[in-house]
Amino acid sequence: MVDGEDGEQLVVPRGAVELLARVLAHMANGHSVSVVPAHAELTTQQAAELLNVSRPYLIGLLEAGEIEYRKVGTHCRVLAGSVLRYKHRDDLRRRSAADELAELAQDMDLS
Repeated sequence: MVDGEDGEQLVVPRGAVELLARVLAHMANGHSVSVVPAHAELTTQQAAELLNVSRPYLIGLLEAGEIEYRKVGTHCRVLAGSVLRYKHRDDLRRRSAADELAELAQDMDLS
């Protein structure tokens, strides 16, 4: 609960407070933070920046069917939610590959 200037109390859901705490922690560590609705349509440049990849690499992902998109004339538009779903899947694949490499290193007594 937060007291306002006029004496009214505002009840903030726990999830919102936790999210705000994570945002503030990222900012305190010098990381930039963006809030983008899942239904927001992004340009290919914006989507590439969200993934921290080049625009040509993103175009390859779109053409390979890795990320859903639609054409508006000659331009591609990508839903932020589609980009975030791809990022989540890619993060899972990366973690799995890292776990496999760590297991192989242990099996070969390299660790």
